[in-house]
Amino acid sequence: MGSAGAAAELEALAQEIRAHKGAGCGFEVCETCTQLVPGVGPASAAIVIVGEAPGAKEDAGGVPFVGAAGKFLDVLLAEAGIARDDVFITNVVKARPPKNRDPKRDEVAHHWPWLERQLAIISPQLVVPLGRHALARFAPDARIADAHGAVLEVGGRRLFPLYHPAAALYNGALRSTLLDDARALGRALTSIRSTRTRGL
Repeated sequence: MGSAGAAAELEALAQEIRAHKGAGCGFEVCETCTQLVPGVGPASAAIVIVGEAPGAKEDAGGVPFVGAAGKFLDVLLAEAGIARDDVFITNVVKARPPKNRDPKRDEVAHHWPWLERQLAIISPQLVVPLGRHALARFAPDARIADAHGAVLEVGGRRLFPLYHPAAALYNGALRSTLLDDARALGRALTSIRSTRTRGL
């Protein structure tokens, strides 16, 4: 698929996700949210960043990671030498759970096919789950405390787990860890690209 075709397919999927609001699916998250938040970024993204679910500001604005955690995510991407406009940012669950509770297992299952379709269209070199909840959706046996800051191969998919940026807002000790991990993310992407260039 060409880049224009992938971009059109990704946008069509985003429209499908937005149109799901009011579809009467019976899932509380879909029916109580202001809007569903498909994600933002190019179909050509080398990295897809995946959080757990939108928060209040994301629910209001329709864009993921726009609050304080989003600002720190921008800092982390800059530390990695990666522009925010070059990554695709989304969530496992596309609708804000009431009162920011954790998504339920059946809600995750309901939304998961959309994420799988996004990943199939984009075909990123790295998927970056943010925090233990997002990581658990990709690698149920992995612990964020052990897996963060390094490439993890699971089911043919290359992951690079990070602590959630929001964690650093409440735990200052994690800030330096996240900054170190962000630099490691930049190095990992460079290494993957150089390997592909050499055709290995």
